[in-house]
Amino acid sequence: MIKPRQDLRPNTAEYETVPLVKPTGFREYDARWILDKEINLLGIQALGLGLATYVHEIGQRNKIVVGHDYRSYSLAVKQALTLGLLEGGMDVLDIGLALSPMAYFAQFDLAAPCVAMVTASHNENGWTGVKMGAQPPLTFGPDEIGRLKEIVLNAEGIVRGGGTLTRIEGFRERYIEEVSQVKLSRPIKVVAACGNGTAGAFAPEALRRMGAEVIEMDVELDYTFPKYNPNPEDHAMLVQMAQKVRETGADLALGFDGDGDRCGVVDDTGEEIFADKIGLMLGRDLSALHPNSTFVVDVKSTGLYKTDEVLKANGAETVYWKTGHSYIKRKTAELGALAGFEKSGHFFFNAPLGHGYDDGIVAAGAVLAMLDRNPGKKLSELKAALPDAWTSLTMSPHCDDELKYEVLERIVAEYQALADAGGSILGRKIVEAITVNGVRVHLEDGSWVLVRASSNKPELVVVVESMRSEDDMRALFREEVKPRLAKYAEVGAYNQEI
Repeated sequence: MIKPRQDLRPNTAEYETVPLVKPTGFREYDARWILDKEINLLGIQALGLGLATYVHEIGQRNKIVVGHDYRSYSLAVKQALTLGLLEGGMDVLDIGLALSPMAYFAQFDLAAPCVAMVTASHNENGWTGVKMGAQPPLTFGPDEIGRLKEIVLNAEGIVRGGGTLTRIEGFRERYIEEVSQVKLSRPIKVVAACGNGTAGAFAPEALRRMGAEVIEMDVELDYTFPKYNPNPEDHAMLVQMAQKVRETGADLALGFDGDGDRCGVVDDTGEEIFADKIGLMLGRDLSALHPNSTFVVDVKSTGLYKTDEVLKANGAETVYWKTGHSYIKRKTAELGALAGFEKSGHFFFNAPLGHGYDDGIVAAGAVLAMLDRNPGKKLSELKAALPDAWTSLTMSPHCDDELKYEVLERIVAEYQALADAGGSILGRKIVEAITVNGVRVHLEDGSWVLVRASSNKPELVVVVESMRSEDDMRALFREEVKPRLAKYAEVGAYNQEI
């Protein structure tokens, strides 16, 4: 195996003969690069050989599911990855065009312990990546990714004979059958928004089989993403979903990201409900059916989980944990929690509701089942029954991958010092600074601000929540977090702001 480099340029002989792999593409819980600029196809092949080497190193069976999302280059990336896996002696099961959760399901259904899903998720065109796992339903975290990085960058990959490739035909039907097990007792009118991403080939059909009346929105596969990026956490997609609900009189809109492992929700009035609030609604509903359940939520999520009287009455316990699908998935499995909820729209359901991994269509089914169990109540009414809390969009200022963690350390230290000194924010005393994942600063009235590093892009992540009002929520960002981060020259423009 030729040792990868990170200084190669396209349109050179070296670029065609040497793997290009930028180290920053190995992130906390998956791998993502800008194709051609940060990794070439030979680099992807080296990743495949490295992954095969790691699977053998940990003593796992050499059987792996591969799939790819709908991008102009994803099939080529998967084929390069497959070539590396075959070099490393893996038995590869290719399920074709797929959602990430479809690949995770295939691990269970095809008795394959390993998975490598080629996807850039909701990242813009030009990005590619791989979500990997070797112990269902878990995906790699920092330890596994760190070791894989060492293997690939140091050219430790070991070529072995015996690799095989099997194409699994018709697996789309098997997956849709699995995720459409919810059966509604009444028709619910649903906008299925797919942003022209991969979910368009799966979600509308699955929702129909559940018994929903489906209004399709941007379901045609188009890897140019002509209207907006398929990311149900982005304002642009939410606005389009809201408009469609108002036009059609739908009961709700369900939006899916580029690889279908996340779900966003807009209610019957055209108002978005962030996933942490949907999780709280689901927690209320499910804890009545499954008393004394445990739920896991990420540190970007609302503080209402800790104070909600319905959860308390049902004996539910909530554990806050690190943001990131790999972290929440792992913690949900470790605690045997009924479900895990992440503000970005990842939902994890353990038995009897699911297999433990994140699946946007399964999450959509859970929302529809909740509505079905509450006849006569609209989604907006279920939301209105929650205590008041005003939570911001997730906002992400640019910060280079090579710099973001060092910058975050300084920001965390600054907030920690303020808390230790008995400081306050906008007239409210700081009662706690949680540093398990960046820094989440809690104020005496229950409001909080969060700054952390993005795990998959060159960005920081900012979320604020007020227990007072929407205006106060905006003030927490505009008068506290934004000016504090503006002091750091390394912090750039935001992707969106409240």
